[in-house]
Amino acid sequence: MNLFASLMRTVVPIVAGLLISLAAKVGLDLDDATATTYTTAAITAAYYALWRALEELAGRIGWEPLRTLAGVLLGWAKPPQYEQPTTVPVKVKLNVDTASLARDVAAVVQRSGGRLQ
Repeated sequence: MNLFASLMRTVVPIVAGLLISLAAKVGLDLDDATATTYTTAAITAAYYALWRALEELAGRIGWEPLRTLAGVLLGWAKPPQYEQPTTVPVKVKLNVDTASLARDVAAVVQRSGGRLQ
């Protein structure tokens, strides 16, 4: 999910920019400047996708030199980290028994490792 999310965060704005520029032009009169814009966007997306995929692969197989090289060529030595929130199922009892409520809350806190959001 890390790789997909980071690719989407980079590629979607590039595609959006292309679509906006296409919408600004009613016809497709491709002069040199327009062709250069499209080519630049495509090469940028391909460059990022290639090095980000190699960075992810190197991290999975434990090859740190490739991971570091890919990170440097992407502008940052570490890949992005997208933290997943901790989810814990909670049972709610309708009877108000403070002792059992305290035990249930303590069990939830223990299962979550002390991290409740």
